[in-house]
Amino acid sequence: MSFPQALSLAALIAAGLILWNLRQWLLLLFAAIVLALALCSLVNAVQRRFPMRRPMALLASLSGLGLLLTVLMAVLVPPFIDEFALLLQKLPQAARALLQLALSGLDQVSEALYGVDAMPDLEQLGLQSQSILPDTSTLASGVGSGLIGLLGLAGNLGSAGLSLLFVIAAALMVAVQPQAYRQVGILLVPSFYRRRANQILTLCGEALNSWMVGVGISSLAVFLLCGIALWLLGVKLVLANALLAGVLNVIPNVGPTMSTVFPMAVALLDAPWKAAAVLGAYVVIQNLESYVITPSVMHHQVKLLPGLTLAAQVLFTVVFGPLGLLMALPLAVVLQVLIGEVLINDVLNRWTTLRPRQ
Repeated sequence: MSFPQALSLAALIAAGLILWNLRQWLLLLFAAIVLALALCSLVNAVQRRFPMRRPMALLASLSGLGLLLTVLMAVLVPPFIDEFALLLQKLPQAARALLQLALSGLDQVSEALYGVDAMPDLEQLGLQSQSILPDTSTLASGVGSGLIGLLGLAGNLGSAGLSLLFVIAAALMVAVQPQAYRQVGILLVPSFYRRRANQILTLCGEALNSWMVGVGISSLAVFLLCGIALWLLGVKLVLANALLAGVLNVIPNVGPTMSTVFPMAVALLDAPWKAAAVLGAYVVIQNLESYVITPSVMHHQVKLLPGLTLAAQVLFTVVFGPLGLLMALPLAVVLQVLIGEVLINDVLNRWTTLRPRQ
């Protein structure tokens, strides 16, 4: 290997290491681009309806989004706070009733099988109050651990806030001048491939727009199904819980699980069987969404295969962490376009077999 080749290889390895160390910020930049693309779609719609300059259209769009978010917060947050306060007051009583119900069921099963009452009462399971209270050293250790945990949580929240601020700021800057940033990205490509890169960027933007439409349809379906289920079960805060389920549906796997917690807790305040019914209804809805609604919508919108979706979620979660799980689907959409256009169409389809010399 010659010296220029060795130097090029070293530079390539160094660039790869730098990109690997900056992978979290690169993912945040990709999230900003996705958010900017959504803002650009909204701004373009405003400009088509009301002819105005782009900065004014962006300001009008942001004002409308801020007003909508403010109204939703004013309508939904106070009931959530009231119900959560009531839940904290009644949670021990509800947990005791749920435990008593479980013990009664086990007692009936034991009596039916063995003819004896094999399950103790709650009083027999309970411990003496003196044994529950910790001593001074244990209490001090617990307080110290709690303070350390709070400091770590504050640090994580600060880092998350900085990342969110970066995403929002970058998205706004791109949304103001999208064509200028597009040209900068194209200039980073070799000159002979710039026209083709422009076409590929257009295809990536169309695929991401189709994905956002598909996510909107899937979330709307989850919102309607959860609202109907909670209304039939007589659970309070139907609109708030259904809207929470629709919004958290954007986060794969984790979001649906998080959206189940609060309606189950609210239902537990009325009756334990309602909490179990809510859990069953949400399991049915999420399976319907995961195996019927989303695959059908995504296959129609972006031709995204279910196996590729699952593999992307696992791979990007391992590489990027929780943020990779959140951005797995848009990353998979873009990678599908890049693989199809660059690797398959521009490389493999033009790869000819070399004939041996006679």
